[in-house]
Amino acid sequence: MYTLQPKKNLIMNILDILKRYTDMNHRLSQKDICEILNDEYGMKIDRKSVKRNLMNLIDLGYDIEYSESLRMIKVKEKDGSEHEEESYIMSDFYLNRDFDDSELRLLIDGLLFSKHIPYSQCKQLIEKIKGLSGVYFKSRIKYIATFPEDKTDNKQLFYNIDMIDEAISKKRKISFKYLEYGTDKNMHIKKRDDGTEREYIISPYQMAAKEGKYYLICNYDKYDDISNYRIDRITDIKLLDIPAKPFESLKGSDGNPLDLHKYMTEHIYMYSSKNIYVKFKINKPMISDVIDMFGKDVRFSEETENSVIVSAYTNEMAMEQFAKSFAPDVIVLEPQELAEKVIADMEKTLEFYEKRHL
Repeated sequence: MYTLQPKKNLIMNILDILKRYTDMNHRLSQKDICEILNDEYGMKIDRKSVKRNLMNLIDLGYDIEYSESLRMIKVKEKDGSEHEEESYIMSDFYLNRDFDDSELRLLIDGLLFSKHIPYSQCKQLIEKIKGLSGVYFKSRIKYIATFPEDKTDNKQLFYNIDMIDEAISKKRKISFKYLEYGTDKNMHIKKRDDGTEREYIISPYQMAAKEGKYYLICNYDKYDDISNYRIDRITDIKLLDIPAKPFESLKGSDGNPLDLHKYMTEHIYMYSSKNIYVKFKINKPMISDVIDMFGKDVRFSEETENSVIVSAYTNEMAMEQFAKSFAPDVIVLEPQELAEKVIADMEKTLEFYEKRHL
């Protein structure tokens, strides 16, 4: 029960009621609003005051919908005579929201399925999103849950994002240390062979989400190619007063600015290696998987009842991993060097299993 409130709070209390209790499928009459004001806010208000404040909210720019119905009312004249006049009754008030419930659910699902946001921060974000709707939405999603063991342990994620965003906008380099898991299942700063902590100096270009993880597309200062780092693995980040290398100057850019869509399509596993033209044979049920992974720029040829040949321009290491992951449904045909490498790796794997069972 709310404590007794002064009349000057009335307009804000009515707005609060609309936010909490109304949407397109849940509407309130002036009488309903009066009852909630009395029960929850300790305010005894007549319908005229409610209507006046609702109109004031609309005048202030709040997107409040309502319905009008016509009725005839009797009006007494001074001489005692009566006549009927038209009167419009306003009811079914609700607040139009910036996001509908399906959009909010989509945002929440995106957070739940992401692996780059720390569990505690994920819960806080979900609570904020839930606050954008009313009580009915909250009751429908009370059973959704996420699993903390699938989330990152790095609590600096949002600070990292802010720093990287500033560095990209100012075209400056950053330095950071990089985390990796040890056998103790905890994160540790990556070290050099001599045991000292390794520091990375990079030129940042873009942040992108892939397979539930958040990556930084950048250039590692020691080399002239493109690298990808997990943003949730970055720690001790610093903004440097050093201009970033232009992306166009890097090997693999072909002198062009970063085309994010093209880059993400070619780097299906976000590996950092050269891009190549590949030709591979797949079983036809894999066509949807290939388009999901490589995009619609692939070319199909030599289709048979059971198989089809795919031509694509993609990252070499990513293609190697894809072929090994989906063998024997994927067979690399070209380039020959890649096909031989996949064969050699699989022969080593087979040899290992054969020895294991001797």
